[in-house]
Amino acid sequence: MFNKLLSYLSEDIAIDLGTAFSLVYVRGRGIIFNEPSVVAINQKTGQILAIGEEAKKMVGKTPSYIQAVRPLQRGVVSDFEATEQMIKYFIDKAHKKRAISLSWPRVIIGLPSGATEVEKKAVADATKGAGAREVFLIEEPIAAAIGARLPIQEAKGNFILDIGGGTAEVAVISLGGIVCSKSLKVAGDQFNQDIIHYIQENYKLLIGERTAEDIKIAIGEALPLKERREGVLRGRNLVTGLPEEIQVDSEDIRKAMEKSLNQIVEAIKETVEITPPELLADIMEEGLYLVGGGALLKGLDKLISQAVEIKVRIIEDPLTAVVRGGGIVLENLNELRKVLTYTEDDF
Repeated sequence: MFNKLLSYLSEDIAIDLGTAFSLVYVRGRGIIFNEPSVVAINQKTGQILAIGEEAKKMVGKTPSYIQAVRPLQRGVVSDFEATEQMIKYFIDKAHKKRAISLSWPRVIIGLPSGATEVEKKAVADATKGAGAREVFLIEEPIAAAIGARLPIQEAKGNFILDIGGGTAEVAVISLGGIVCSKSLKVAGDQFNQDIIHYIQENYKLLIGERTAEDIKIAIGEALPLKERREGVLRGRNLVTGLPEEIQVDSEDIRKAMEKSLNQIVEAIKETVEITPPELLADIMEEGLYLVGGGALLKGLDKLISQAVEIKVRIIEDPLTAVVRGGGIVLENLNELRKVLTYTEDDF
């Protein structure tokens, strides 16, 4: 009876715990916020100064003793304490305007399919320490497929590519589980690093990660488009040491990301090669579904379609697919419990 009362009163939460951004879904209310996965820490005192949007504003602009860090790197926990505090911040913020103040929500966390048992336990422990009553983990490709409303429970091949901030995951899903998959540490953050290195080598200009991300979003492309777009970069000239402003175009950004994009294409091909023939027939008919922030890169769907010779579809609102899927599982936990990778009892 007490557990039923808790379930009725608590606002359970699904979190897409991303390397770059985290999205939070509250049962009965939908997606309530999307914030950067950044924590600002005073290294002298160990005090956490800011989390989320406020912390991201500090990146690259703080004194040496204040660090704005990402507690998750390439989809896994790199700073346990900061991760726990970040999840606690999300839970507290989700419940900030509640009429009844009650802790102990059940929490579903989306994780890369390539996460190890140790990495899964680290996230589960951090979530439990942040105030969760129960913790459930779901593989991100599964959550994304559910969020895209794909028929993953059927005996049918569903082919999905999820490109986030830290990882890109290719998966073939059937009967509620992953049949075969590839997980790469090549995604949005790597694209940013590619741009930084390209600009440094070709223009002798040092730029920051935020600048690289902004230009990627503004003029980035995976294939040459009909019209070249241009953008301005500001940084420090590595020869003179002085501030400098340069103009780049979309071709520069495409060339910078070319190697990483080819790695993702190769991972798709490798996944196709190990897919059972019966499911491959379904994939040839339905194509590949593209989700995650990387899906917004212009021309990526055409690049993949040309390379793999199957149609590629970008789902509606690809950024929120994982958290939407987690939310659907949360709303139908009894019916969809079997799609969860692990529950608290497994640890």
